[in-house]
Amino acid sequence: MRRKTESQAASNDPANANRKRSDRPAEATGRQSYSSILINFGKCLLLIVIVPPFLNYASLQREGQMLLPKDGQMVDVGLGQKMHLLCKGRGKPAVILDAPTGMSSDIWVHVQEKVSSLTKVCTYDRMGLGFTKRLMQNETTGTEKVWRPSTTGRMVDDLHRLLQGAGIATPFILVGSELGALNSRFYSHIHDVQVSDLVLIDPIPEDIFEEDQWKEYWYGKLLPSLQARQFSAATGLSRVLIILGAIEPMLQGENVSEEVIQRQKYLLSNPAHQSSAVDEHYFMNESAAQVRDITKFKPLSSQISVSMLTGDSFDKQMPQHLNQMVAEHQKRFLKESYPSANHVHIKGADRRMIYKKPSAISQHLWKLVSQRQARPQSE
Repeated sequence: MRRKTESQAASNDPANANRKRSDRPAEATGRQSYSSILINFGKCLLLIVIVPPFLNYASLQREGQMLLPKDGQMVDVGLGQKMHLLCKGRGKPAVILDAPTGMSSDIWVHVQEKVSSLTKVCTYDRMGLGFTKRLMQNETTGTEKVWRPSTTGRMVDDLHRLLQGAGIATPFILVGSELGALNSRFYSHIHDVQVSDLVLIDPIPEDIFEEDQWKEYWYGKLLPSLQARQFSAATGLSRVLIILGAIEPMLQGENVSEEVIQRQKYLLSNPAHQSSAVDEHYFMNESAAQVRDITKFKPLSSQISVSMLTGDSFDKQMPQHLNQMVAEHQKRFLKESYPSANHVHIKGADRRMIYKKPSAISQHLWKLVSQRQARPQSE
């Protein structure tokens, strides 16, 4: 009875009641502030996830039309598919340049400018790269029954239809670097009457993927870095990093126009281009196998002259033992497939010689073109 009286007295105490009432608003305020923090954090996260990709997509739509090279043309290659081709200069024989793995035709800008003063020089964007949109899956040329997308067989079929559609005179000088060299070799074996000279710049040897150390580097280190770049472009992060100066284009300097620099930034931010670059690297093993098979099935015509340009190493950023491995395989395939080929060494160069030492390539092509142009006069 005494306890009940005490509890009633405590409940009737005005000071006690006021203390309880004052504690309730504090708890409610704490819950509200915690909830508001979560809501604001969610809003910020939503902005980060949605806004950059949306703005990047909108910018890509505008830049895709603005940055299309003025001298270039979109050539109809059948089934509603068009490929970007850029030709400069006039004369014969024409020089066709095929870019390295995952790169657009802009990589040849220095070489094209120099050699186009002597003859016609053409560059193009492979399917999915640069300004050539990838063929939709519901469209077909029939070659997919033999060659998968982003492999040399399909690329050569695309190039053949492109050159026919553009009316490029034959025979021409075919030049390729890395994957472009595999494509050029395949093309020269299949369409030998269309090619007068074959020039290979730091070619990927077709047997290199039989080496475990090379496969570990290619698929374990190089490919993941390209996939990260693709993800960065898809999320709009690449555009932000470009604005901040954290990512810079490969081609820079006084001799590179602002238009070319802007095109490189556009492609770095373009997930479609980056996706195709990843695919070309992913299927490189298959492309190499296709070239190995075609060289055995159909040897190169003796009428085609072959030259190979290499530097001190394949890639200065690679470990030395891998560079030695590539050099050994390059010499081996050259001896076995093209024993009469001319091997030209470019001092101080690696696979980046296209834009870091373009004069060495231009001089070699200039020499080949001059020899071909002088031949009818001497005869």
